Amino acid sequence: MRRLPRIRLRSLAILGLATVLLLGIGGVLGLRSSAPATGEVVPQVDRLAATIDRAQEQLRRVPGDHGSWATLGLAYLEQARVTADPTFFARADGALRQSLAVRADDNSAAMAGLGALANARHDFTGAADWARKALRSNPYSAEAYAVLADAETQLGHPDAATRAVQDLLDLRPGLSALTRASYDHEQHGRTAEATGLMRQALAAAFDPAEVAFCRYQLGELAWHSGDLAGAEREYTATGSGYPPLIQGRAKVAAARGRQGEALAGYAELTSRSPTPGYLLEYAELLMAAGRGAEAEAQLALAAATHRLFTDNGGADDLAGAAIALARSQPAEALALARREWQRRQFAEVADMLGWALHANGKYADALGYARRAEALGAHNAKYAYHLGMIELALGDRDAARRDLARALHINPYFSPLDAPAAARTLAGLGTP
Repeated sequence: MRRLPRIRLRSLAILGLATVLLLGIGGVLGLRSSAPATGEVVPQVDRLAATIDRAQEQLRRVPGDHGSWATLGLAYLEQARVTADPTFFARADGALRQSLAVRADDNSAAMAGLGALANARHDFTGAADWARKALRSNPYSAEAYAVLADAETQLGHPDAATRAVQDLLDLRPGLSALTRASYDHEQHGRTAEATGLMRQALAAAFDPAEVAFCRYQLGELAWHSGDLAGAEREYTATGSGYPPLIQGRAKVAAARGRQGEALAGYAELTSRSPTPGYLLEYAELLMAAGRGAEAEAQLALAAATHRLFTDNGGADDLAGAAIALARSQPAEALALARREWQRRQFAEVADMLGWALHANGKYADALGYARRAEALGAHNAKYAYHLGMIELALGDRDAARRDLARALHINPYFSPLDAPAAARTLAGLGTP
């Protein structure tokens, strides 16, 4: 078996785009173009609308065209991502299931599409099941392997995720596989390999949306390594209005002390893509700026968008726990984090559960989860900060000093609130 070169799904917010890119929907939807790597991203909503119009027209002529039903379902799913509007999930679900109703067997496109939809709803167990069904129907479905890799990653099954990525690489060693392989390396702390693979993915990208995606991921790899100049270079390499790039540029502005620019960036970002994650980051920045009332308003919006997501079939107690912690509701945060942990034992969930236990004064219980978040070897400043604060609460000053210093070494800009807190705490601990 070829050794992994290896995608990154940096966050759940990115999962949708990564899934879409790796499903090759660009080709399905006719999104490919010969635009240069530095080109502006063509508004995806317009292209999606055209794709949906074409699919609907085809289905009016040929209602039994299962392929067009699958294409329509995937287009609705992409529209949910682009607009951050989960109400499109139901349309996607209906179209994909209609495809299966027309052709129940030998229809791996619809099965993989339902898997991608399940991933977008954070039903990772369901996504893995659909991916396996698709592979039983078509063992050569790269799309199904992409869905499976994403699901296994988020379920906290790293070996199974690596196998799915390897299968994808063996089957179709293109952008989809390279980006996932990059993420797989990153999860194991192999940042140089992850960066190398993402650069290969960038070289393979020619659609502006794919280029923007790869640039953002390269920026994130640099950001999470504390390479501020490198991150800024990638986030600004294209003039794209792609929301993650707006987020990246705003983060860099905040790190460089350009607070007004950072806040304006987040205001633009959350107006375009009002996801709970972005709203939480905006609130954190407002809080750091001493604008508490405005921060609370953003947290209320985050809670509202989270409810919209769950009301439309999504299940994301990880985001719910983060919102509860930000709103000083530790008991609720702990209950939500525990529920998410029952569903999946991914590093990000372990970190959240440990931090929620810490917020509830359950320091001894928190320590094991904080350590588990780092078990694969990922270099993550937030994980190290949480571990250090838990160790301090347990009275282990030497361990706390080591891990707080490590957090700031990995990325001294990792949070506008927590990074300064780490520095203050570390200074207060003094030298051994």
